[in-house]
Amino acid sequence: MTKLDMRRTGNLAATLGLAALGGLLAAALGLPVAWLLGPVLAVSAASVAGLDTRLPQVLRTVAFFVLGVQAGSGVTPAVLDQMAIWPLSFAVQMLGVLVVIIVTHAFLRRGLGWDRDTALFASLPGALSFVLAAASETRADLPRVTIVQSVRLLFLIGALTPALGWFEGGEDVVAASRGTDGPLSEYLLLLLVCIGAAALGHLGRLPGGMMLGALIGSAIMHVGEFATVAIPPFLAVPSLILLGALIGSRLQGLDRKGIAALLPAAIGSFAIGMVISAISAAVAVLMLGIAIGKVALAYAPGALEALTVLAFQFDVDPAYVAAHHVVRFVCIALAVPLLARHIARPGDTVAVPPETSGVDGGEDRR
Repeated sequence: MTKLDMRRTGNLAATLGLAALGGLLAAALGLPVAWLLGPVLAVSAASVAGLDTRLPQVLRTVAFFVLGVQAGSGVTPAVLDQMAIWPLSFAVQMLGVLVVIIVTHAFLRRGLGWDRDTALFASLPGALSFVLAAASETRADLPRVTIVQSVRLLFLIGALTPALGWFEGGEDVVAASRGTDGPLSEYLLLLLVCIGAAALGHLGRLPGGMMLGALIGSAIMHVGEFATVAIPPFLAVPSLILLGALIGSRLQGLDRKGIAALLPAAIGSFAIGMVISAISAAVAVLMLGIAIGKVALAYAPGALEALTVLAFQFDVDPAYVAAHHVVRFVCIALAVPLLARHIARPGDTVAVPPETSGVDGGEDRR
């Protein structure tokens, strides 16, 4: 083993150890969804401190798959009766996303004096891989865009998780199971179906393909009662820890002084997104009669995988939440090339900054 391999192994062990300790501490403090929120905070701090917190692709894939199967087990037959109102909910959501982009762009452009290109790409909520790819063909400042988008996601997870925990009565349901114990053959059948669905999702380049595919496969199995078994906590909790570490690793490799300098922009963008999303959610609740918790997670600006997992943890229809984040991701991904070509000024290509693997509409920043 070379020195580089030893260093990477040591960094990985430190990252996973810190993530687990963060989860333990959060659980001891009684924080909601402790095994997700604790690792997010611990690994974020380690990333800012300079630790290489990147996770190998195999760990990310396993975590997304397990959490997708788990989230799918929370989909009930009642979901089928509610799907008729989803298109209207999508319309309200996307109108809110458009307003978020317009107001955030105005805040960055006029309030903070950012150039038009950088303000535009920093204002787009999610689909960061597409945003960075398109921004690299303009004069946009990629480090600014990356930092603002990444910090905004961390604020989103850090604020939304406790808020939902309070709203749902402060009960932590991390280890809750949707289903029952069953024979080994039922577990194997569920596993095979979900592996096939996850592979199709990945090959089809769906946003969050591995997780979304596993979720769909698990949902079909559980809604049809072909399998009623639950994902055991000894698999679900480590996967939550890995997801939390992955989110926290988004700050790895970013300049610490740059992060501090851009906090006002990130906090302002986060606040704008949350306020407008909350207004959109209120409209959906009043017009369509959808539960507040479902709409809050579905309309939150970013983080498909993390918010789908939170939907399962708080038992608020993960299928509805995942569907809305897929729609938002696809719409932004389709709009980004047009924005880069017709709105932003063309310029010299700028190299994409070092990978800060995270969760925002794909296993990586796809």
